[in-house]
Amino acid sequence: MKTPLPPLVSAGAAKPASKTPRGWPVLRLGFRPFYIAAAALACVAVPFWVAAMLGAISLDLSVSPLLWHAHEMLLGFATGVIIGFLLTAVKAWTGLQTPRGAALGALVLLWLAARVAAWVAPYPVYAALDVVLLPAVAVILLRILLRAGNKRNLPLVGILVLLSVANLAFHLAVLGWLALPPTSALYAALGLIVMVECVMAGRVIPAFTMSVTPGLKIAVPPWLERSALGSTFVALALWVFASGGWITFAALAAAAVLQAARMLHWHSKVALKKPILWILHAAYAWIPLGLALLALAQPGWVLVSVGVHALAVGATGGLIIGMLTRTARGHTGRPLQVSRAEVLAYVLVMAAALLRVLVPMVAPQWYSQALVGAATAWTTAFLIYLVMYVPWLTSTRLDGKDG
Repeated sequence: MKTPLPPLVSAGAAKPASKTPRGWPVLRLGFRPFYIAAAALACVAVPFWVAAMLGAISLDLSVSPLLWHAHEMLLGFATGVIIGFLLTAVKAWTGLQTPRGAALGALVLLWLAARVAAWVAPYPVYAALDVVLLPAVAVILLRILLRAGNKRNLPLVGILVLLSVANLAFHLAVLGWLALPPTSALYAALGLIVMVECVMAGRVIPAFTMSVTPGLKIAVPPWLERSALGSTFVALALWVFASGGWITFAALAAAAVLQAARMLHWHSKVALKKPILWILHAAYAWIPLGLALLALAQPGWVLVSVGVHALAVGATGGLIIGMLTRTARGHTGRPLQVSRAEVLAYVLVMAAALLRVLVPMVAPQWYSQALVGAATAWTTAFLIYLVMYVPWLTSTRLDGKDG
């Protein structure tokens, strides 16, 4: 029997809660504080980085601005969202309580302390604070899943552990204690985040699509599902650990084709009239595109950065803004129908990806302008999210339930 997905509750669909919720609403479930914190980082980090990149400001950091930018977007922003999502989903999957109240607040403060330390503390302090959170969350989730006998989701804990290793390797490399380019550790982190997206999107996107399309059945052949996931893992591992060559090119190209074939079974056309759904389909389409661009980068036909940003901005940013809105609406007891403002946020993230990926390839002379445009679109999208959702995420659910 398959483990149920996290419920997405519509306003008015649930019965009144039998018990009065306890504690501050923002600390009742993991998605609440981590979604706010991650979205705020998305609004701050990108414009600061672009301003520094263009020479408008000077960043006084304990690490180079380029490495700070890449690290904070992957191992600050993206992992913050993943942690918030998993702390929420694991409770739904198991029926067991995940950290809340003071325990949840401590996890969020640890995440925040690491972000601040990059600006105000010596690098070893920043590194020490930053490497603690992921292993702690992995242990917490492992204990809950084992207690519930939920073995299906243990691989997600394994990915958190590998992300912890990549994060540690990054800091050791920056400190000169590990003979490894820091960018290799960051590429490994990106690859692992993409694998989380491939696993989770393969569960939720078909399920969400069928739920709004009466009579539609989505069944990806098991061989294709396994092949798409396996080939993507192997291809990304070769990209990170093997020097560029034709074997890596072939692996990335094969993974791109298999991911595209997987998507063909998801009936993306039916999502066009549902913005809360099409953003997930559109964002996932950047995964086969990003893999294809990384393949083309192996013989030097395109820059590696375009493939990296296809996965980091298009896929990761798009899936995050889609899930930030959908899960927050569901878990605060609101209807799963987004407003024009949220649709605008979706469009802006996709526009940011197009500007950051396509313009450098077709019109490199416009790179600076494209960078500013992408940063503006990205920042505006997550600012819209904060303005709309902070009041919801800091208040009790509409249906009065706990969580």
